[in-house]
Amino acid sequence: MSVKIIKEQYQAKGAFAGGLILENKPIGFPQDGGNQKPYSNLFYWANAWSDKGGLIGEHPHKFFEIMSFVIEGEIEHYDNKFDRWLPLSKGDAQIIRAGNGITHAEKIKEKSRMFQIWFDPNIQETMSKPASYDDYKSEEMHYFEEDGITYKNYTGNGGPVKMDAEGVVINEIMLPKGEHTLKLNDDKIYSFYLIKGSIMVDKELVAENDFVIIEDENKIDLKVAQESVVFTIANPKKLNHKTYSELVRF
Repeated sequence: MSVKIIKEQYQAKGAFAGGLILENKPIGFPQDGGNQKPYSNLFYWANAWSDKGGLIGEHPHKFFEIMSFVIEGEIEHYDNKFDRWLPLSKGDAQIIRAGNGITHAEKIKEKSRMFQIWFDPNIQETMSKPASYDDYKSEEMHYFEEDGITYKNYTGNGGPVKMDAEGVVINEIMLPKGEHTLKLNDDKIYSFYLIKGSIMVDKELVAENDFVIIEDENKIDLKVAQESVVFTIANPKKLNHKTYSELVRF
């Protein structure tokens, strides 16, 4: 079994709006100070929160698919395509297919939290596409239960979010207390972020805000000490294109 656990204290850190918005980053940029580099078509992952609310001012993006998931509270998003502020609430998701260029800004409201996750499509194709944007409400997601585990499926396996990045499956799963086995595909790399609770993975305790990377397994056994919520992403082990990291030797 290949299991890597990155505790919260060893993740990269960040801040915006004079410290009103704080971040821990399981996968950060080189300048952020974290050790975990991008893998597969998963390029960046930030957990951002604000106690008092804060603004990330308008800034540009190109090429990547940038997804935001509201974990708590509410955020607002502005981009130069829609030219207006649009709200997103807990459980909602947003995708920006940045293509040949877009500018946007974000407000994280008081006592709110979000994931911002970047995916690396085939940028040799997306760099010439016009940017596009979609919001998805929580109730639009694909919900199902399997072996006592409740799944909220964003994309892949019937989820509604449409992506250019190949082979991505995104779920939020709720694990009741007890022992569980998750079925995996050994041609995928799995990333787990523990939003809430406490679980044992490979005989090691995973606490809230810890990050787990799993490779080369078709299942994993979990011991759940209390009801837990895990955000999971599966990415292809092999891609049909060169990644941004390979092209620019990131």
